[in-house]
Amino acid sequence: MTHASPVRSARTARTVSAVLAAPGRAQRASGVAVGLFLGARLAGAAVVALVARFAGQHPLTLLGRSWDSVWYLGISVHGYGHDLPSHDPGVHSDLAFFPLYPALVRALTALFPFGGGAAGLLISWTAAAVAAVGIHAVGSRLYGRATGIALVLLWGLLPHSVVLSMAYTEPLLTALAAWALYAVLAGNWLWAGTLAALAGLARPNGFAVAVAVLAAACSEAWQRRGKVSHRLWTGAALAPLGWTAYVLWVGRREGDLLGGYFEVQRQWGSTFDFGRGSVHFVHLMLAHGSRFVFPMALLTVTAGAVLYVLLLLDRAPLPLLVYSGVLLLIALGGSGFFECKPRFLLPAFPLLLPLAHVLVRTARTRPWHTTVLVATLAGFSYLYGAYLLVYAATPL
Repeated sequence: MTHASPVRSARTARTVSAVLAAPGRAQRASGVAVGLFLGARLAGAAVVALVARFAGQHPLTLLGRSWDSVWYLGISVHGYGHDLPSHDPGVHSDLAFFPLYPALVRALTALFPFGGGAAGLLISWTAAAVAAVGIHAVGSRLYGRATGIALVLLWGLLPHSVVLSMAYTEPLLTALAAWALYAVLAGNWLWAGTLAALAGLARPNGFAVAVAVLAAACSEAWQRRGKVSHRLWTGAALAPLGWTAYVLWVGRREGDLLGGYFEVQRQWGSTFDFGRGSVHFVHLMLAHGSRFVFPMALLTVTAGAVLYVLLLLDRAPLPLLVYSGVLLLIALGGSGFFECKPRFLLPAFPLLLPLAHVLVRTARTRPWHTTVLVATLAGFSYLYGAYLLVYAATPL
């Protein structure tokens, strides 16, 4: 006993030290992940600025007032019911755009001397940073800090990641989704339901977060034979409220409570047709050729489908599978602007987990190869993003 006691004391001291040091290491790893993400996006924004200047355009105007940004900024100033002129035939109602982002822009411009474009960019950039922290938290909790860092870096270097630097809603949705999924994994059902409800107010495909929360809650209740906390049921009840409330509000305003919102989307050419429209578009593209944007969109969506299969084979947690699966299903099965489908997949960060595993393993065994790979991804992401924003003249 006289020799064992010091050994046990030393082990206990090391254990306590490890526990106390863990939060510090986690914060440093999170800081590294966010630093890499911000560096990647700042470099991408710098490339956009250089290309825009060369083309005689203003970079902040491109980032803050392009395509959907104009609609959101119009809603923030005038409210709903002020449609913009369009080159496409038919009615294009601003009711297709969900209210959380323009409400935040309106609140920020009311509190501070910002213009709408600047406020929109500030919200998007802040949300992108918050999303990066949340993505790292999810990846680190499941697979370790190195995978969490790699996951954030890959997300920031996607071909369409220029959207994360624009006054768009994808950063906001991703931030809410990442932290909602983290709350589910941590068993914090009230936070999960609240964040899912907010995600449902951010974008039409934000209901994917609610579906993930509901699926996880049902699975938990099934495994525990219904012996779960009331917090689980409260979180599950909260999750779909945001999306449902807005859809019903639009329906009531349009005179068709259940179908009004979907009619608004149909007028935009956006319906769920189980992929018929996408297949027809791909057939036309292959038969008659197209600009670079459309093959890239097809390649990105195809890659998303392959990565989802790998995610299934990796037996990822149910909420991540459901969330990513719903987003992928919307991209594959929905009609509308085919070139926008990669943007719809930007919030589906769990799809990148298989690639993050590969990147971490390669970094440990072949660090030089990893450096070349990341540099190649970054170069393509920056140049393609600048091309999309400055020269492509297609909706983002």
